[in-house]
Amino acid sequence: MHHSTKLAYCDYIADRINKLIDREIGDNETLIDSVGNVTEGYLVSTMTVYDVNGKAYVVTVEEAPFLDKS
Repeated sequence: MHHSTKLAYCDYIADRINKLIDREIGDNETLIDSVGNVTEGYLVSTMTVYDVNGKAYVVTVEEAPFLDKS
């Protein structure tokens, strides 16, 4: 029996979030100052987001197979 493996798209999702945050910074008045590049790891991607006060936040996209819909 052949089982198909579902691919994880952490880097793709993180890249889309990164681009959306960057667009938000340019298009609207926001409390976000900047967003760093996406760093890709094994089944996890992260980026650093800075608010207007210089405070850093790490945004993580991680595969969570235990929450899969199927």
